Amino acid sequence: MNASYPRRTLGRQGLTVSAIGLGCMGMSDFYGQSEEANNLAVLHHAIDRGVNFLDTADMYGVGRNEQLLGQVLRARRDEVVLATKFGNVRAANGDHLGVNGRPEYVAAACDASLKRLGVDQIDLYYQHRVDPETPIEDTVGAMARLVEAGKVRHLGLSEASAQTLRRAAAVHPIAALQSEYSLWTRDVEAEILPTCQELGIGFVAYSPLGRGFLTGAIQKTDDLAADDWRRQNPRFQAGNIDQNHVLVEAVAELAAARGNTPAQLALAWLLHRAPDLVPIPGTRRIARLDENADAALIRLDDAELQRIEAVLANHAVAGMRYPEAAMAAVNR
Repeated sequence: MNASYPRRTLGRQGLTVSAIGLGCMGMSDFYGQSEEANNLAVLHHAIDRGVNFLDTADMYGVGRNEQLLGQVLRARRDEVVLATKFGNVRAANGDHLGVNGRPEYVAAACDASLKRLGVDQIDLYYQHRVDPETPIEDTVGAMARLVEAGKVRHLGLSEASAQTLRRAAAVHPIAALQSEYSLWTRDVEAEILPTCQELGIGFVAYSPLGRGFLTGAIQKTDDLAADDWRRQNPRFQAGNIDQNHVLVEAVAELAAARGNTPAQLALAWLLHRAPDLVPIPGTRRIARLDENADAALIRLDDAELQRIEAVLANHAVAGMRYPEAAMAAVNR
């Protein structure tokens, strides 16, 4: 593993990870079919590059994504900072059954993840979505018992509100909040990011490339596979996608002017938002992984950051970031 690749620390308990991680969801779910051998090659290459922060969840592929990572972890556990999540419950056929944060479920979900991953300990264990029926104190209390038992090193939450973060942190230190954040999704800036900074909670940005849209590779909805979840996303649908392309084209012009790709500029911009912010772009291609990883080496000056802000101010994003039903699961 390349030990010289840039590192960042999440939270105040010393969880150090690569400055850019790898979101593994798309290797097993939501973005159409993929080949296991290719995914394994990408995972090994990431670790070789020094991208050691691998992110999965028990719901991705209904457990298959954790099993995929388990094949890599057998030989390379000590080289990986492993993050997984619980709480989004799915049936064997993939149907979503709701969110569960009850203490007894927390314990059972962790044991199931450990078995699929083939490890004794998870480095960062997130509640994937906040359960509105279970007090966050009860959920985090159960998660804290996993730390006491040695099954988990650090705790995290995903898509939690500032108020929920405060209540959770009063029970046990929270190393990281994982929520969507990118050039076209900036909801967290008003209240959540300042709360994280106040409480000493690191921030992990998922979908930092707008589910691939900010790369410029997706020109129209028909570019997506028939079973690609993004077809259901409002920002990729007719009436919105053309307007959103105007933003992508403007970002691409800025990137080209400094010899970078749009994806690299989007990731570099995020890295400049806070010193303890780590984006986790997903990919199933080695070339794309290298492109993303190189963004950690980019330095933007104040003038460049101001130009990016001007572009964002003049190009409104069309469409919600999730379909309405999925937005209901975001803790506000």
